[in-house]
Amino acid sequence: MLVLVAPGQGAQTPGFLTPWLDLPGAADRVAAWSEAIGLDLAHYGTQADADAIRDTSVAQPLLVAAGILSASALGTGALAAAGAVAGHSVGEITAAAITGVLDDTAALGLVRTRGLAMAEAASITRTGMSALLGGDPEVSVAHLEKLGLTAANINGAGQIVAAGTLEQLAALNDDKPEGVRKVVALQVAGAFHTHHMAPAVEVLAAAAAKLAPADPTVTYVSNKDGKAVATGTEVLERLVGQVANPVRWDLCMETFKELGVTTLIEVCPGGTLTGLAKRALPGVRTLALKTPDDLDAARELITEHANA
Repeated sequence: MLVLVAPGQGAQTPGFLTPWLDLPGAADRVAAWSEAIGLDLAHYGTQADADAIRDTSVAQPLLVAAGILSASALGTGALAAAGAVAGHSVGEITAAAITGVLDDTAALGLVRTRGLAMAEAASITRTGMSALLGGDPEVSVAHLEKLGLTAANINGAGQIVAAGTLEQLAALNDDKPEGVRKVVALQVAGAFHTHHMAPAVEVLAAAAAKLAPADPTVTYVSNKDGKAVATGTEVLERLVGQVANPVRWDLCMETFKELGVTTLIEVCPGGTLTGLAKRALPGVRTLALKTPDDLDAARELITEHANA
């Protein structure tokens, strides 16, 4: 079974959108999205530096736009061949667009609202996120709670992301959980998926109430709990609540395994989720869409599944 996945915030790098804009019609699509949401996606995806695209209100729509663009470039056969689709954090909005729950413009409008609301929530208190590499998940989660931190992302493959105030994260650097090899600060501007994001939930709920979601055309796996969600209404509800609740990517990968995943393709800017899959899903073929040069290999895998 083929699974399509979309990465979350932190996957962006300066200039990563540049080669994708050379694809037929891509620049026009991005220009139309930019006008619709009031953000120059082409500028931020091609010319802006790392600090500029670290801004939550910029990073999130940029990631969703790139994900939709690269998924479209795979062709209509990709969705027909896929057995499931999922996204990590903001990547869930990309997944919602890929599966037809939201059209492209609605998805970009929602993520623009999300990014602005989360950036505003993050400005209230100086917060951040750090990845813990290694260690036992149960031990690490308990240790984080002792320090007042939240296990905001439980990613599987030995990785947990802690979130909280900068002071709490500094304490974590000095007092790592037993077995954790390293603590790495992430390039995000807030403690996402924690109570610090509660003000953003209200804003996003109001925006979501104006949308008319369709049911997903392919199995949509939610990172709230790794469960498949059958209706567009529930997908949208989960997208709203997800902002202030932990991401359980470990449970998504467990669901992929139960569904019989054999191949996983990560849309642009790919790399993070394929890396986790290589460690947590041994034997599963993975491919990350980094540039359009990766499209031919991805299409071969899609054709293989379509003909199986």
